[in-house]
Amino acid sequence: MEKLFSYGTLRSKQIQMQIFNKVLTGTADQLLGYKLKSLQIEEEFGMADYVVAIPSENASETIHGVVFNVSITDLAKVDLFESNSYRRVQVELKSGTVAWVYTENK
Repeated sequence: MEKLFSYGTLRSKQIQMQIFNKVLTGTADQLLGYKLKSLQIEEEFGMADYVVAIPSENASETIHGVVFNVSITDLAKVDLFESNSYRRVQVELKSGTVAWVYTENK
C-alpha cells in the first residue's frame, strides 16, 4: 500500500466515490514547510478555484490534511483526476510517514 496526503478535494467522500468507487479511511497529519496557494483551473463550465501545496521559505508553515492508504492503481486514478497543474511528489509528514502529495507543477 501507498500513503497519500490530501489537503483538499480528495478528502471529500463524494470525490472519493467518484474516483475510487469507495470511501477511504485516513489519519490526520501535517505537511511541514509547505503552504497553500490559490489556483484557478479551467474546467468544462469555466474557471474553478482550488488550492495547491507549494514549498514555503518558512519551515514552520504547516498544511493540515489526512493520510490515506491507497493502492498503486488508486494512485494512477488520482493522477488522471488531478489536472496538469499538479504533480505528485513524495514527502515526509510531521508524523514521520512518507507519503505522496500533489504540489504545484512547475
